[in-house]
Amino acid sequence: MRTKIIIIATILLCSFVSAFAQSADPLRIKFAKGKSSTNLSGTLSNDQQMDYVFGAKAGQKISLKVTSQPKGNFFDFDLQGVDFELETEFDYYSNYSFTAPETGDYLVFVRKRPTEKTKTAKFFLTLTIK
Repeated sequence: MRTKIIIIATILLCSFVSAFAQSADPLRIKFAKGKSSTNLSGTLSNDQQMDYVFGAKAGQKISLKVTSQPKGNFFDFDLQGVDFELETEFDYYSNYSFTAPETGDYLVFVRKRPTEKTKTAKFFLTLTIK
């Protein structure tokens, strides 16, 4: 009985820590001077996500693409406007291009899709703004 209580407490503590870690402020994406594209990477486990924010001006062309190592369809992302409505055709993407409807900040949530075989993978996110 005591072992079961310890296991349940450990699971609850891990869930709390995971939820707390995901609630941190998004990381601001910055470009090197003179560059219009940047690459980011990270490692996530099933259902974990990384949150990013970037600024764009109305009318700029924005392209986002996420790939993974090992190769496969392990990641997708959700895109939202911070202070305005951003309409998209689908909830989650792995490759998406659009024209910025508003000047302001945009949020990108990169999420590891849950899979039984590959529970942890590395993602590569490419953001281009022209």
